[in-house]
Amino acid sequence: MIPQDSFIIVAKVKPCCLGALRLLLKGLTFKSRPGIADPANPLIPFGEYETIHFARLVVLEDNTLNDRVAFGLPPSDEPIYLCFMVDCDGRADELLARMAQRPDGLREIFRHCEGFDAAADLLDWLKAHWLKPMASYVNWVGRSVLQTLEEARLHVLLRSALSEIRNNDPQFKFAHLKSIVKPGMLTTPPPTPLTWRIRNLLHLLLPLVATAGYLVIMVVCLILFPLITIATIALLFLGLVAFVIVLRRHEQTDPIVPQPYDPKWVARLREGEDHDVTNQYTAMGSIKPGRFRLLTERIILYGIDWVARHIFTRGSIGRIGTIHFAHWLFLDQRRRGFFCSNYDGGHEAYMDDFINKAGFGLNLSFSSFIGYPTTNWLVARGAWLEQEFKRFQRHHQIPTDVWYKAYPGLTARDLARNSRIRNGLEKTAMSDDEIRRWLAEI
Repeated sequence: MIPQDSFIIVAKVKPCCLGALRLLLKGLTFKSRPGIADPANPLIPFGEYETIHFARLVVLEDNTLNDRVAFGLPPSDEPIYLCFMVDCDGRADELLARMAQRPDGLREIFRHCEGFDAAADLLDWLKAHWLKPMASYVNWVGRSVLQTLEEARLHVLLRSALSEIRNNDPQFKFAHLKSIVKPGMLTTPPPTPLTWRIRNLLHLLLPLVATAGYLVIMVVCLILFPLITIATIALLFLGLVAFVIVLRRHEQTDPIVPQPYDPKWVARLREGEDHDVTNQYTAMGSIKPGRFRLLTERIILYGIDWVARHIFTRGSIGRIGTIHFAHWLFLDQRRRGFFCSNYDGGHEAYMDDFINKAGFGLNLSFSSFIGYPTTNWLVARGAWLEQEFKRFQRHHQIPTDVWYKAYPGLTARDLARNSRIRNGLEKTAMSDDEIRRWLAEI
């Protein structure tokens, strides 16, 4: 299989160039569909890069800085950034190197950013501004763009052929449909790169080995130094109790920051939504001050990244099956952060899905951000205060200036169905009941 990767380039925008940059980015999109990238635009022709799943260019202009005042912090002038993000098949550094070989478009865009030198090596400059996300999620690890497009064409072909078959015998239908698929229509996925397997295995084992090693050491110490070990365990327990107490104190004393609902702002956000069955989401804000909140957020995001990388790799994260890709990042020495995703369906349905199925996950991910609805014990309340949460997320959401999707019109469920159709077709034989279920997918 081909594993997925991403690059996220973030650079400060020159204040004097903000208007010109937004105007330039607007020229990369369709006039009739605000924010939707023209795959053949002259600056970054996304459609020519066969490994790109999703891409976006977004000006990260934070409209929530005044919320800091409630915590006694000045609404300091934080930088405005340009973020260039791509989710792709294979190694992201190789794709970025390919894109840098056609430098004119990228130079035209990034010349609006501080420190950009048109005479310098473009690839080196981009890599210097590459940020690593704290957590990332991929809906189906190993499903490439090529596989997605081929399986979509296969579905269309089989559905058309099936409608013309008059013989109701399942075996006949199966044999006929297999016969119309010519060699070369479906590409065999290449083997998984060994280096990726090793890195992924190490990432999987690190916390498990560390935990197991710690338990072994504790058992050995308990035998050799029982009193010291018991005292250590007691201290750890007291540390956990202290964490819970401090957490609860923060939850009860953190200022409640009203999150306004601005109809004009929401209307602007909606201009870039519902042009396809899939939508984009970008939001940013400030993290509550203090080491406690920051450390808690870092630990939670590490856990999210681990389970997303090793457990939720086949079509859903928890019970949410509508997200294609998602990323969590920090900015400005971890004073701020932003989140972005590509999801199926409308915005309201997306939020309702999360609230109803994974509200505790929202609380874990975002309760450390200023303005988030009050939580209880980190996982309760919060997102379940529905209207407060919806005002919070719209207040923190920012428009995505340019957004590209390689397979418009297809949802994550469509992709999974098409893969099941292909898997059935590649079987040498099936029972009548199995064939009927397979035909129902078509």
